[in-house]
Amino acid sequence: MKLQQVQKHHLGNKNTRLLGGTTMPNYLDIFAGAGGLSEGFIRAGYEPIAHIEMDKAACYTLKTRLAYKWLSEHQKSATYMRYLKREITRKELYATVPEELLKSVLNYEISKDNLKEIFQKVDRLLNGEALDLIVGGPPCQAYSLVGRARDENGMVGDSRNYLYILYAEFLRKYHPRYFVFENVTGLLSAKDTDGELYFDKMRRLFRECGYSIEYRQLNAKDYGVLQNRSRIILIGKYGQHEGFYPNIPKVKNNYTVEEVFKDLPKIKAGKGTYGLVPTLHYNGKYLFDAKIKEQDLASVTLHCARPHTAQDLKIYKKVVQLWNKEKKRLSYTDLPKRLQSQKNLDSFLDRFKVVASDLPYSQTVVAHIAKDGHYFIHPDIKQNRSLTPREVARLQTFPDNYYFESASGRPSRTTAFKQIGNAVPVLLAEKIATALLEVW
Repeated sequence: MKLQQVQKHHLGNKNTRLLGGTTMPNYLDIFAGAGGLSEGFIRAGYEPIAHIEMDKAACYTLKTRLAYKWLSEHQKSATYMRYLKREITRKELYATVPEELLKSVLNYEISKDNLKEIFQKVDRLLNGEALDLIVGGPPCQAYSLVGRARDENGMVGDSRNYLYILYAEFLRKYHPRYFVFENVTGLLSAKDTDGELYFDKMRRLFRECGYSIEYRQLNAKDYGVLQNRSRIILIGKYGQHEGFYPNIPKVKNNYTVEEVFKDLPKIKAGKGTYGLVPTLHYNGKYLFDAKIKEQDLASVTLHCARPHTAQDLKIYKKVVQLWNKEKKRLSYTDLPKRLQSQKNLDSFLDRFKVVASDLPYSQTVVAHIAKDGHYFIHPDIKQNRSLTPREVARLQTFPDNYYFESASGRPSRTTAFKQIGNAVPVLLAEKIATALLEVW
C-alpha cells in the first residue's frame, strides 16, 4: 500500500489524524531518549502523540526539537536561531510555542508505580483517538555484550532486563496496530536467572498481548549511515499474521567517513564552542543526501572537543600514525610501558581507536564516549583529539540543527555524548518508518 493510500484500521475504530491533507498514523514513543527513532518517524509523516523518557536532559532535548519543528512550520525559524545564539533563554524559547506541545514530553521512569499516571496523561493527549503505533526500546545495558562482560554478574537479574514487561503493559492498554521494538543484538543471547533467553520470554509475552512477532537484525551501514551499528528491530502486528515485516531496501554506499568531517572547522583538544560556528564550504553530496546538512556554510552547535592529558595525546598520535601508515589498529599492549597506565592487559585492548576517515563506516557509536573519547579519535593527526558531539551526532545522522540539551540549561558535552550514543540513527529510523507505511 502506497503512502498516499494509507488507510487507518484499528480494532474497528476509524478515528484518524490528518497531516498535510493525508491520513497518517499516530504513535507513542516510549523509552524515547533524545529522539533519534522519533525523528525518523516524524520525517516519514507519522504524528507523535507523546514521548516518554526518564532522563531530564533528554526530555529537554525532545522539547527543544518539537519547538524547532513548530517554529519552522510557522515561519518563525529566526526565534530558534536566537536561542542557539543565546539571545533568549530556554524558558523564553518554550514560551513561543504552544504549551500542549511541550506537555507531550513526559518525564517519567516507567515503572509499575506510575503506569496509571502515565496512561492518564497519554489518554488526555489522545483525546479519544485510537493509538496506531508504539515505538521504542528499553535501555540496552542489561542485554549488551559489553555490559555483561563488565558486570561481575553478567547483568543476570538486573532490573532493566525486565522493562519489556512494562512495554507489554502499553500494548495491553492501547492495542496499537503495530509496534516497533529496538534493541542491541546481545538481546538474542542474554539469559534470565532460570537460564531461559529474555528474547524468548519477551516474544511469548508480546504474543499473549495479541501480537504476531517478526524481527530482523539490521545494520545501519546498509541503510545510508556511515557507521557499523547492528541492532535487533522487532515489529509486532496486532492479530494473527505472517510475512508482514516490511521490505527495507538497502542503500549502496559510495562514501567514506571523511564526509562527516569535511566542512567542520579544524580544532584541537579542549577547543571549539558549544554555540553556533559556521561550517566551511562543502563540495560533497552525502551530508545533503542524509539530510544532515540543509545548506552550504550553515552553522552548527556543539563542535567542542574535550581536553586530554599529555599522555593521551601521545597515544592518540600513535593510533592515527599506525592506521595511516599500516592500516592497523593499535593494541594497548603494543604501547611503550611509559604510556601504559591501565592494569588490565587481558581485555579491552582496543580501547584506543581512530575513526578512520578512509573507511565506508565507523565503529559503533556508544554512550561510553561520555566518559572518555579514546575509542573515537579524530583521524586528523594535526587536530589530535577525540570527536566532538557534533561529529558523533553526524555519525548518528542527526541533522545539524538538532540541539542536545542538558538538565540545567547550561551546555554539557558529557550529556550530549550520552544522549547521542544511546540513540537510534535517524536515517535508519526513517527507512524503517517509510517501509512500514508500505505494508500498513
